[in-house]
Amino acid sequence: MDLLYTLIIGAASGWLAGLLFKGGGFGLLGNIVIGIVGSFIGFWLFGKLGISLGSGVISTILTSAAGAIVLLFVAGFFRGNK
Repeated sequence: MDLLYTLIIGAASGWLAGLLFKGGGFGLLGNIVIGIVGSFIGFWLFGKLGISLGSGVISTILTSAAGAIVLLFVAGFFRGNK
C-alpha cells in the first residue's frame, strides 16, 4: 500500500513540479513520470540531509515535489535549450 501511495503522490507532485518549474516541463505524462521518480529521490535526499517536513500528506507532497524539481533541474541539462 505504501508503494501505491508513493506512486499516486509522486504523480501529483510531478504535475505540481511541472507547474512550478516554468519552461522545464516534459508534458503532462513526462512530468508524472518525473514526479514518481522524483518522489523516491526526494525521500532519499531529505533522509540523507536529515531534513524532515513533518508527517502527513502535505509534507509527503512537498518532499516529492522537491525531489521532482531537483530531477527536472538535472534533466534540463540533458534535454538542452530549445
